[in-house]
Amino acid sequence: MSGHSKWATIKHKKGATDAKRAKVFAKLIRQVEVAAREGGPDPDMNPSLRTMYQKARDSSVPLDTIEKAIKRATGGLEGVNYEQITYEGYAPGGVALLIEVLTDNRNRSGSDVRSTFTKRGGSMAEPGAVAWQFDRKGVLAVDGSADEDELMMAAIDAGAEDIVQEGEVWRVTTDPHDLHKVRTAIEEGGFKVESGDLAMVAQNLVAIEDVGSAKKVLELIDHLEDLDDVQDVYGNFDIPDEILAQL
Repeated sequence: MSGHSKWATIKHKKGATDAKRAKVFAKLIRQVEVAAREGGPDPDMNPSLRTMYQKARDSSVPLDTIEKAIKRATGGLEGVNYEQITYEGYAPGGVALLIEVLTDNRNRSGSDVRSTFTKRGGSMAEPGAVAWQFDRKGVLAVDGSADEDELMMAAIDAGAEDIVQEGEVWRVTTDPHDLHKVRTAIEEGGFKVESGDLAMVAQNLVAIEDVGSAKKVLELIDHLEDLDDVQDVYGNFDIPDEILAQL
């Protein structure tokens, strides 16, 4: 399990089937609202909105729910103004974490994140202490049954930077500005894209070699992601598949 991406794919599938579905929807809609407010309501003219719109659709958020969120963001309906904040910290074992938040109450969010770190054996870090270890990338999860050579040809020709197999999916990494173009090329090539998003990808990974340590890291991430204001959690950990299977 290389860093955040494979765990995020598991979360994506899990969120569509269990009791967290409503919370997942609420977070995605908040991301759509912020993107529309900052860049306008037209996905064709607003790359961030286009990405968040597609991310919501990938998770089966109803179309009318997405459209209402865009109207709220652009003044058509009454809504809430959200502030974007990134918190930084460390999980047990020195794993670096980035926590992206959208909130209407900075004090509440900060308190919730700090409390979760404390209760789960982690620690908060000063701004900038962790962020330099990550790069913003476009990340696509493609059905793992795709032929490697054919997928690579379609993706690389469109500007993809890397393709690796992670469990049951192919992870395709792109420059953030090329995410939509690469996704379009992959889909036009007949491949199924299971999810696509802008993500913070770790430059180097911290190896986790035992089940106990892996459990502590993933439990902290789980509890952070369960906070209403937290949108995404990224880490620089590397958990072998055999250890992940035991969890």
